[in-house]
Amino acid sequence: MLMEANLKEVLFLFTRLGVTAFGGSAAHIAMMRHEVVKQRQWMDDASFLDLMGATNLIPGPNSTELAIHLGKERAGWKGLITAGFFFIFPAVLITCIFAWLYKEYGSLPYVKPFIYGIKPAVIAVILMAVFPMGRAALKNKVLAFLAIAVVILALSGYHEIILLFGSGLVYMVYVYTKRNRQNLNSFFPALFAGSYHTVTNTDLFLIFLKIGSVLYGSGYVLFAFIDTELVATGILSRQQLIDAIAVGQFTPGPVFSSVTFIGYQVNGFSGALVATVGVFLPSFIFVALLNSIMGKLKRSELFASFLDAVNVASVAVIAAVCWFMGQESIINWQTAVIALSSLIFLIFYPKLNTAFIVLYGSILGYFLTLM
Repeated sequence: MLMEANLKEVLFLFTRLGVTAFGGSAAHIAMMRHEVVKQRQWMDDASFLDLMGATNLIPGPNSTELAIHLGKERAGWKGLITAGFFFIFPAVLITCIFAWLYKEYGSLPYVKPFIYGIKPAVIAVILMAVFPMGRAALKNKVLAFLAIAVVILALSGYHEIILLFGSGLVYMVYVYTKRNRQNLNSFFPALFAGSYHTVTNTDLFLIFLKIGSVLYGSGYVLFAFIDTELVATGILSRQQLIDAIAVGQFTPGPVFSSVTFIGYQVNGFSGALVATVGVFLPSFIFVALLNSIMGKLKRSELFASFLDAVNVASVAVIAAVCWFMGQESIINWQTAVIALSSLIFLIFYPKLNTAFIVLYGSILGYFLTLM
């Protein structure tokens, strides 16, 4: 009975997040932390950071994989599937509708006034998550120094994967040198390549299965892969890719749902289905495999130190992403008002549902565009 109740909690939470989680991976992670640590107290910040850090070590969409991890922790294997599916499904459904409209009418619906205020509001959500996660991650002065270094390097343009793995390795070597123990394991994803000039649904599935299996980083890295696989081979036009990026930005849920739009443009509904399954399937497999060995790995002192550094680097990268998002989205007094007022709401009402902040930002943004 308890497991069924937990499964219902997972279902309702991740369906709602799938509908309201705008703003990209950093924002999604902040919203999940707000829900599972602060509001529902399923776990503490340290446990959440361990899952977040582990998620950053495997390929695929980080926020989707974190949702899958959280579902598994709360409701077992049924929770793993439920959290992942219902976090992805609303975004895929909405994207599919936009894809149909685009193919039928050759343009996207005009939604800019409604999304004008979402990103500034989301920045407030991220900021409210960064500080508590940072406090939990900074266990000593060495990790604090590492966090500062990662923020500086991230702002300088270094790739997040280099920073995450580099931080983990540097700190692990430090701990090993200090304690003179040897227990080191490495994992490297296998890369495989291919190019296509004509595309069937099987080809489309394999293209996106490959991308989902080897891709690290943000949605923008995803679009670079798609440019190479589909645009350069003449399967997709660059304008269609640009429009897919736009859809990924103004729909909720994982940015990877853009592949639904792309699959639809290539082969209609069946193309959308196989592309979506292909890109997300590796995430379920990787998380299931990682979750099954996490307990053993965490008992290794060296791996625990590696994960401590990855956790710190993850928070530092999110802080850098927040800075970049602020530069892009807080561009005038209207967006500054949205960001500041959203932050004030969250400071004085810390248990306020983040969905209301997103809705507030959207509505206020719409009215401010009329001024």
